[in-house]
Amino acid sequence: MKPEVISSTLNKMVKHKHLRKLLARRIDDYICKGLVNDQSDDLKQVQVKRYQYLSAMLHCMIRNIDKGYVSRRILNKIIDVLVQNNLVRTDRSYEQAVEKFKEKYGELPPSFIVFSPTQKCNLRCIGCYAASGADTAATIAYPIVERVVSEVHDLFGGRFITISGGEPFMYKSQGKTLLDLYRKYDDMLFLVYTNGTLISDEIAQRLAESANVTPALSVEGFERHTDQRRGPGTFKKILKAFERLRNVGVPFGISVTATSKNVDVLLSDEFYDFFFKEQGASYMWQFQLMPIGRGKDELDLMVDPESRLQLYLKWEELLGEKKYCLADFWNSGVLARGCIAYGRSGGYAYVDWHGNVTPCAFIPYYVDNIYELYENGKTLADAMFSDFMKEGRKWQREYGLDNCKKPDNWLMPCSIRDHYEIFRTSILPEYAKPEDQNAKEALESTEYFEVLKDYDEKLQGLTEKIWENEYLNV
Repeated sequence: MKPEVISSTLNKMVKHKHLRKLLARRIDDYICKGLVNDQSDDLKQVQVKRYQYLSAMLHCMIRNIDKGYVSRRILNKIIDVLVQNNLVRTDRSYEQAVEKFKEKYGELPPSFIVFSPTQKCNLRCIGCYAASGADTAATIAYPIVERVVSEVHDLFGGRFITISGGEPFMYKSQGKTLLDLYRKYDDMLFLVYTNGTLISDEIAQRLAESANVTPALSVEGFERHTDQRRGPGTFKKILKAFERLRNVGVPFGISVTATSKNVDVLLSDEFYDFFFKEQGASYMWQFQLMPIGRGKDELDLMVDPESRLQLYLKWEELLGEKKYCLADFWNSGVLARGCIAYGRSGGYAYVDWHGNVTPCAFIPYYVDNIYELYENGKTLADAMFSDFMKEGRKWQREYGLDNCKKPDNWLMPCSIRDHYEIFRTSILPEYAKPEDQNAKEALESTEYFEVLKDYDEKLQGLTEKIWENEYLNV
């Protein structure tokens, strides 16, 4: 199967039920042959994991098409955006943007950004990295939001953006909401992290009309765990949001934060069966609580290294055996060849509600701010070349990107979470600014430093043999 045939084959698979299984097998076979072969620069087991993830995505999509949970029209639009703009490259403006970026800066642009236009939120979740409950919660004016998105589109050639928060459905500025943004940039796909409680029938219908938005709704487990962290009654509102999205055919996912309080649930089959099979989730993102924001005071909520290893083993099982489209921001580092922060090619940078440009949503330190960049005649692209960003990419290359056949341990991919001492001594510049008081206090706290350093040492001891025996020596 030639790359240019992928889009039409997927569209036929969506349209023709009697051909769906046959075409799905062909696509699956194409993915496997394209990713798992002797010509690849990746380790064999990395190749397998990348194939398993895309295969699981395909199976989840088919399952929800068969159940009538996903609109064929919406899915065809998403296929066109993802495949035409990311594989077939029929849009010359994409290639031109990438070529101009590399010519000017000497490197390829990041593939996308995570953008939090507002810090406002209607919930007050314990350990929230955004500390969204502040009375002074910030919001970026719509013209600036639009400019940031246009620069990703035109300067990076990006056709995918992740919207986070705060709560994105609370965003409002100059009579505009983010729904206006999605409609304007209809050749882009938007993944929106949301608590789900504000998805009304009207919002669901407008998402269906845009056909280029997929919400990832946050849960903590089942009702008890979700309501315990997010507030009484939240889980029932989320289930209602699922129903509304299914009714209009908008594909949705799950976002779950793993903590010491819910890790047992996340190690059970029942949790994943409920959301994938019963509720119709098309994908799931799993995050392990990073103690920043208000979470700095919640070190006991961190998943310990032993539990993290169990979550990794569970991920392997769910991906390979159940074909659930699940990725763990830390445990699935092999899918992205390690850390994806610092504006690397194939990765991203983060823009927060104050306009601060940080390497990652979980690194609360910055050098550049979009307001200051714009006032000085610069663009978001210039923020990718601060010493902070460049040192991060240098570490990424040395850690494995420059030698994918023998990388360091990608089961520990995160610079700040898994290599905190290196982050503090070799990546974070002295002049980098903390996003808030909590981030500042984390830099000054000896306890914080020692807890993360001890965590990293234990994790290395647990994962090093697995990395050697299951990846390097295969």
